[in-house]
Parts: sequence; structure tokens; C-alpha cells
Amino acid sequence: MKKYDLAPDGMDSSVFYRSLIEDLAKRWLAHDGLWFQAVEKEYGMNAAINIDAAAWEKFSALEAERIIKLLKLPRDGGIPALKKALGLRLYAFVNKQEAVEEGENRIVFRMLDCRVQSARKRKNLPDFPCKPVGMVEYSSFARTIDPRIKTRCITCPPDKHPDEYYCAWEFWI
Repeated sequence: MKKYDLAPDGMDSSVFYRSLIEDLAKRWLAHDGLWFQAVEKEYGMNAAINIDAAAWEKFSALEAERIIKLLKLPRDGGIPALKKALGLRLYAFVNKQEAVEEGENRIVFRMLDCRVQSARKRKNLPDFPCKPVGMVEYSSFARTIDPRIKTRCITCPPDKHPDEYYCAWEFWI
């Protein structure tokens, strides 16, 4: 297979590919949101959240498996592997997040700026109640990285949260 550069003439390839990754992640997130809205319109919010959680459980495991392969992470790599993997989730390219080490076997992950929640805030809408889906999503992702990892929600909408972040998750072994 012939390698070729997709960057427009005169544009640095690394800048182009970073922009491409961000754009692809935004497209993925837009599709996810439109899919959710269509299901919500047809079946209601509770059904949409239940269906979304089922999809996220499978997607999160798939995403984790692909990241493990890409980064050549060791199986049962613990919290260090999880921290690296969280940085390559599609969300990492469209949201501002941080993972704070709280010891050798514990991190707190915070979504400092969430594209979905920020858009709702600009429209003067309440936070989207993503906690039920987040519980499934983050647990599935972490468990795929290392089955020993436990997940706890510190806060996530519809919970109240500080202005500094939308949600926070604790992972530990």
C-alpha cells in the first residue's frame, strides 16, 4: 500500500492530522447525539438512556481493546495503563479532561469541559443527565483495561457539580 500525505499543500502534516483527529471525534460525537435524540423522540428519555447505556457498554469495551492494541498496553496494566488509555478515548480529542493520581493504585478523572454539557449551558438548558450511561461506560472501559479496576462516580449530572468540572470518577485497585 502506497503511503501518501493527506495534508493540504503548505500545511504541516502533524497539524493537519491533529485537526483531522479532532474533526473525526466531533463527527462521531455529533452522530452519537443525533442518534440519542432520535431514540428519545421515538421512545422517551428513559428508554433512550437505557438503550444508550447498552450501546456504551459494548462501545467502551471495544474502544479500550483498540487502545490496548494501539499502545501495546500490558493486560492487567493497572491504573497506569488506564491513565494512558483515557488520554486516547475519542472524548479526549473534543473535551478537556484531567486524571489526577491519588496514589499508586488510584486516580480521579475529571471532565473539565464537556462539549455536550457546554453546548447545553450556552442554550440555557439544564445539564444532560448522563450519570446512568457514564456508570456503564466508565466501568466497562476500566474493566477492559484491567478487570481489577473498580469505578465510582464522585459526581455526574444530574448530580450537582462544581463549576470547575462536570463529572468526576474515581478508579482504584
